[in-house]
Amino acid sequence: MKKAKKQVGIVGFGAYIPIHRMQKKVIGQMWGSIGGRGEKAVANWDEDSLTMGVEACIDSLRNFERDRIAGVLFASTTPPFREKQSASLIRKVLDLPSDSLTVDFANSLRGGTLGLRMAMDAVRAGSGANYLVAAADLRVSAPNSTLEAEFGDGAASLLIGNKDLLVTINGHYSFTSEFIDTWRRDRDAYSQRWDDRFVLTEGYRRLMVKALKEFFKKQGTGPKDYTRAALYAPNARSLSSVAKATGMSFSEQLATDLLDRVGDTGSAMALMMLVEALEKSQAGDRVLLAGYGDGVDVFDLTVTDKISQYKRGRGVEKHLASGMPLKSYGRYLRFRDLMEWEFDRRAPDRTSLPVLYRESSQIYSLHGGRCRQCGVIQFPIQRVCTECQAKDDFDEVRLSETRGTVFTFSMDERAMVPDLPNVLCIVDLEGGGRYFSVMTDRIPAEVQIGMPVEMTFRRIHDGLSLYNYFWKTRPIRA
Repeated sequence: MKKAKKQVGIVGFGAYIPIHRMQKKVIGQMWGSIGGRGEKAVANWDEDSLTMGVEACIDSLRNFERDRIAGVLFASTTPPFREKQSASLIRKVLDLPSDSLTVDFANSLRGGTLGLRMAMDAVRAGSGANYLVAAADLRVSAPNSTLEAEFGDGAASLLIGNKDLLVTINGHYSFTSEFIDTWRRDRDAYSQRWDDRFVLTEGYRRLMVKALKEFFKKQGTGPKDYTRAALYAPNARSLSSVAKATGMSFSEQLATDLLDRVGDTGSAMALMMLVEALEKSQAGDRVLLAGYGDGVDVFDLTVTDKISQYKRGRGVEKHLASGMPLKSYGRYLRFRDLMEWEFDRRAPDRTSLPVLYRESSQIYSLHGGRCRQCGVIQFPIQRVCTECQAKDDFDEVRLSETRGTVFTFSMDERAMVPDLPNVLCIVDLEGGGRYFSVMTDRIPAEVQIGMPVEMTFRRIHDGLSLYNYFWKTRPIRA
């Protein structure tokens, strides 16, 4: 008698889309072409795949006890470090247990669904009750290329567990392929792709259709058995061709705003589409998920009745609703550092690895100190309380999810930063304490005293040939 497999599924989900959006016609105007319809999401100059992954993880963890997470699996074809794990830093930023398993999935657009497969197997094997799977990409294409308008930036996160399931995983199917369509060598600055007709017809469409048909046969299902489908696609036309070839309805099962409003987000694309589908789903809906890149992963999912009680974060829907137009192609070039700029007269940025090591809980996890005698919160942590003068008598508290209001601010129009003016602010935190910060993702004319703000993890500089990160503030994304 076969032993029944442990039930496993999704217990939380979230996403992140940068606030900046650039109309594709802006790109076309720069190069004297049409540019295409819709827009693409553009990460700010202080964002990368790691910071976007952090945002998506926070979005999926809003109502979850962090000490119950056994591991972080992070997928990206554009990790900030070639030799240093990103998942370990994400674990620290999220303030997860130090004995968590951390794994990076790099080099393949299929990394997000490969991470899902590994997390699913780990939970079933009893290696841990809950695993966090995140995928993020910030791919850069050559200026005036087809991919420039097609690529967008974004991230998604799934929390995989075995209790209180929002979505059950009924089955899966995978195969690998050596087909080369999009690639980037270790020496290349830009992603490259062969002729579109060959790549999309002989590669994407053929392999995706083959995988879906094999999966339907294995599961004993058909295309009409699924309420919604979340399939990776580089563009809407390619997705429509797969729908037609497999008998699915593009308008009813595959409807998505992501390709025309965000773009192809690489390894995050399939998971972002899944989050978008789950936001529209109700109990009993069956969802088909497929990731593509060096092969295909397919999953059969069923939404449970717990979905109606789930307190969602911003996800795809609310992030899409809060956008800020990037009207200048020049600002885009500056954000991506795609030109040789005027000689920088500043002293080089510096950092200290001993300080990063010693103060990691404050720098990465944003821990402040709460005085045990009077309850006042201080950041950075002080030995002596500024309120009651108690010495070395405090508890560390996480401030990364704390909101606040602007107490005062200044704007520097001559600062050497990619996006002027440089807005510095002092924030009164909810629950007490003050925080000095750079404000990002802001419209300078709208910054004012009393403005509500929230924390966001960003890259600050590249001192010591090392990407340095810290927490900034931003206006709360409504």
